Amino acid sequence: MSEIQRRDPRREWIARNRLHPEHASVLAERGGAANEWLGPNGVIRKNPHAIGFIGPNGVKRIDRSGAQRGGQATGGARQATQDTRRDVTIAAPAFLVAVVPDLSGGRLSSHDRDLLGLARRLADADSERRGAVLAVVFGAHKEDGFADAGIDRLLHLESPELEGYAPEARVGALVAVEEAWEPHHWLLPDSKLGGADLGRRLAVRLGERPATGVWQIEADARGEGGSGWCCTARGAANTLDIQRPLPRVVLALAECAEPVSETRHAAQPLVLAQPLPAQLSRIEDLGPVAVDPAGVALAEAEFILSAGNGVRDWDGFHRAAKVLGATEGASRVAVDDGFMPRDRQVGATGTWVTARVYVAVGISGAIQHLQGIQSCDKVVAINMDSGCDMIKRADLAVIGDSAQVLEALVALVEQEREEKRHAA
Repeated sequence: MSEIQRRDPRREWIARNRLHPEHASVLAERGGAANEWLGPNGVIRKNPHAIGFIGPNGVKRIDRSGAQRGGQATGGARQATQDTRRDVTIAAPAFLVAVVPDLSGGRLSSHDRDLLGLARRLADADSERRGAVLAVVFGAHKEDGFADAGIDRLLHLESPELEGYAPEARVGALVAVEEAWEPHHWLLPDSKLGGADLGRRLAVRLGERPATGVWQIEADARGEGGSGWCCTARGAANTLDIQRPLPRVVLALAECAEPVSETRHAAQPLVLAQPLPAQLSRIEDLGPVAVDPAGVALAEAEFILSAGNGVRDWDGFHRAAKVLGATEGASRVAVDDGFMPRDRQVGATGTWVTARVYVAVGISGAIQHLQGIQSCDKVVAINMDSGCDMIKRADLAVIGDSAQVLEALVALVEQEREEKRHAA
């Protein structure tokens, strides 16, 4: 036989396509690393997404979904991987770094996890004098992954006075935590979900000058401020970076640090010895104001029902969005075909979304669309094609006709609401 090596264009294409189910196996056959392959012109190519990618704010991020790592998904479902996290227990920490997450929807958001990653960096900076991360959580929650997020100590404060929008009562509770443990730093998310307001109120009560809009910290080579760190914050309507020594109270933006991914911490419960101080609240929480989901901007929506080329029953789609209370989105194809307005387009060429739940109905998953939803916490895909890229990206996939699936979902929601109405 001839010793001439024959090219296999199909295998070369699979080696270049990181979303293909056989991507990792083909790379293994060719003897290449998981993030390298031989291009068609004989040049070694590298996959910049194998380790991390550049987020919308220019910060390198780790892909939480697994969709951008070769070989993580086959047949529409992710393969189970062995948990290699290292267990860490800090018995006697030298100091505490306190974090007050937003816990929007009762769970840690990506912003909260970034903040905990920042706290972890401050606590672990000195190997000889190691600190611990203390998370202060208010009210009921649904989160069961505090240990995986890098939390060493967990203080759960439950009281009727702390429920809902109660900034004065919560600040009073945080002051009690300050008196009990005196954390080196207080970290809160600089967000519209309550962290920004609570952090500024806490800084006033503690007599501290906070750093707001922080997106990066680094060791202070100048030795200023006494903390050993300096921070970079956004100012002048995000057109200017301001550097200053890291203060005790920090309000950080999303993507301020990498979330914890390699260690599992103890998340040991703490109890506040003294009772919470009685607060004369001047604010009465009357509950959330009903908002029409159709009027919510895509960039601010928490729950998005997005339609693509696979949707045929548009009346059923609009009805499902109304019944579910979801904000409507669309792929570029649906917008170009005139079924949805241009301001509803999701993706790199439309709007980058950060929804807690993103439901993609009949969307195949073009790379521009996947880029636009990479910051969503949970992605649900409804599609007839079990091998499309959106199914690989999804945390939950439903294979079937979108009209029938939405109709069944609407029926279940209406039935549950009717049962609750009769029970009341």
